[in-house]
This record gives sequence, structure tokens and C-alpha cells, in this order.
Amino acid sequence: MEKHSLTLIKMLKTQKHLFDIPCDVNYLNIASQSPSFKAIEQAGITAVLEKSHPYKIVTDHYFEPVKEIKKLFASLIDVEDYNRIANIPSVSYGMATVANNITLQKGDEILLIEEQFPSNYYVWERLAKKFDAKIITVKRPTTEVNQGEIWNKAILTAITEKTALVTLGNIHWANGTLFNLKAIRKKTTKNSSLLIIDGSQSIGALPFSIKEIKPDALICAGYKWLFGPYGCGYGYFGAYFDNGIPLEENWSNRLHSENMSGLTNYESEYKPLANRYSVGEHASFIHIKMQIAALQQVVEWTPKAVQKYCEEITKEAVLELEQIGCYIENSKDRAHHLFGVKLPEKLNLEKLKLALKEANIFVSFRGKYIRLSCHLYNTKEDFKSLVTCIKSVLN
Repeated sequence: MEKHSLTLIKMLKTQKHLFDIPCDVNYLNIASQSPSFKAIEQAGITAVLEKSHPYKIVTDHYFEPVKEIKKLFASLIDVEDYNRIANIPSVSYGMATVANNITLQKGDEILLIEEQFPSNYYVWERLAKKFDAKIITVKRPTTEVNQGEIWNKAILTAITEKTALVTLGNIHWANGTLFNLKAIRKKTTKNSSLLIIDGSQSIGALPFSIKEIKPDALICAGYKWLFGPYGCGYGYFGAYFDNGIPLEENWSNRLHSENMSGLTNYESEYKPLANRYSVGEHASFIHIKMQIAALQQVVEWTPKAVQKYCEEITKEAVLELEQIGCYIENSKDRAHHLFGVKLPEKLNLEKLKLALKEANIFVSFRGKYIRLSCHLYNTKEDFKSLVTCIKSVLN
């Protein structure tokens, strides 16, 4: 596997040809929305044209492509049984499904991290109010020395016998801080706490194994690092949720639903495991073809190779940015595909935004930070251009 990944890393330097990104565009914001590569675009066009001939849509089209999607995502996150994967339209839908199947006691604690993405906050705020539970937020350390290490220690300390649920990403969505999921899982297991992971900013670009971490659920948006269309996502549901109640009663999630001539022979049983949690119309013919094309390529690239490639194209720029007064977290405590850059206090943000716009460089602003997120269509030259632009404003 190691040899295969190293071979891929060399090949991946040429991946920009798979995308339709203009040469003068420097896109460093995949964490907001991924570009489609050409194979995804063509899959979508093919599916749109098929809709013009609905008489060609047969029973298998509602089921077999869905199985393929689940198998691809399962292989990406190291899951043996694809029936533990549900097709969902969004992280908020997946998190709502999780929360819908959790009962708390008065005074139980739900552990979050500071500045968690809204889709992984509001649902827990509601759950806490419903059961008179308490939200515990582990704040980001104010120090700029070993910030990730200190933050992880604070999270572990905050997990106690009162903790019913811990929910966070593999990395922080805005600055790329890595959270020590192995240690967190160990502590949650000791305290009989659930662990729910938002993988939206990591799955596909950072190695992850369900077998290794053993979360109770993993919810993931599909339109970022998995290159799917906006409006698709994936959920892994562990044994805790095997007999849960879905948000809706979708006909295709029931046993024997493939027998369309017998649909009114109402079936009380769901298909096994997480199938019950898939959203209605999840066989969406346009989305599903695009998702298959996307996941096939992501699986072929491998998250390990993507992560290594991103490390290679960013390391020189990181050093230069630090030299001009920017703060970037230690490389051992953050991801390489997504990370935050705290800009020097004296830098004029409005001038920088204007300069970046004129240079066709796309990043995400988060207060005094910029979030940089890159992929295989980016190069060292993209980051050199970014550094040059920041220096020009700073000077």
C-alpha cells in the first residue's frame, strides 16, 4: 500500500488536467465548494439527458447505483458492511437523524468545541433543551504555541462521567487543527459516552478508519473533498443506531421494495442497519451518477496520497508566511489540505481582499485569519502567487 501511495504522489502532480479550471484562476477554497472534474461533469450531463427518456429508467436504477455508492464510501472509510452507510442530503439531516435516536437524562453533558460549524451545533442545542441537558464547549486556546496539543488535552479533560455525547470533526473546519480521535474515543468509551464525528472537512483528503476510531456515527457532506454535487452526503451509523427511527418513512428503505409490483403489500421491516436512515429519493439519477464518478476517483487517488501531495505543495509557502509574521499551527497538529493563516496585525484586510480579487486568488476569510484549502489541481506556484500577493500588501 505504501509503495502504491508513493507512486500516486508522483502522478498526482499532473491532476489539474482532469479539471476545467482556467489557468489564470488560483482556487484555494475547496473547503467551501469543490470544483467538478471533467468525468463528474460528463456523468451529470449524461444523467440529465437520460431524464428526457424516462421509459429507459428501470427498477434496478433505483437500487443498484445506490449500492455502488455505499460500497465506494464504505471502502473509503474502512467499513466492511456497506449497509452501515446511509445516503443523506446534508450534514444537518444526518445529525438530526443521530439526535432523533438519542435520549438524555437531566444534567447530562454534550461536549462541543468552540466555533463548531453550525450544522453540528444547533441540533445539539435543541437536544440539550429537550432533555434539560448541558452544552459544554471546549474553547480554543489563546496561546499560539502548541495550540493543537493544548486544545486536545483540554478536550480529554472535559470528558467526564457526566458526558453523554462528544461531537466534533476530525479537524477544525476553519483552521485545520487535528483532533486526537483515538484518545477521545478511548476516553468516551471509558465514560460510556457516544462519539459523533463530522467528517465533512477531512474524509477524502485525510486518512480515516472506522475500524480504528470506532465512532458511533460519522456524518459527512459530499460536495467538498468528495467532489459530489451540492445536496448529497453520507452517514455511517454504528451498532448503537441499529434499531433506530428514521426521520421519514421512505418506501425504498423497506425490505423487498425492489418488488415494485407489490409495493402496497406494506412491509413492517426495514432493510438492514443504516439503510433505514437514507433520505427519500436518494436514488436521484443525476446526483447518483455524479457521486459515483467522484467517489471512484477519490478512492483511486487515496486520502493518504492527497494529504502528502498537499503537504509537498504548501510547505515552502508556510515557511515564507511565517517569516513575514503570519501564524500557522505546527504541522504535526494540523492538516495539510486545510489550514488557517493568522495575518500580521499591521496588514490591511480590505487591501488584501482587493489584491486577491485582482489576482484571481480565491481563499476564505475568517476574521484575522484566512483559511487555505487545496487539492490536486493546485501547485507550489499557486502558493507562491498567494505569498507574493500578501507581501505586496504588507509592504
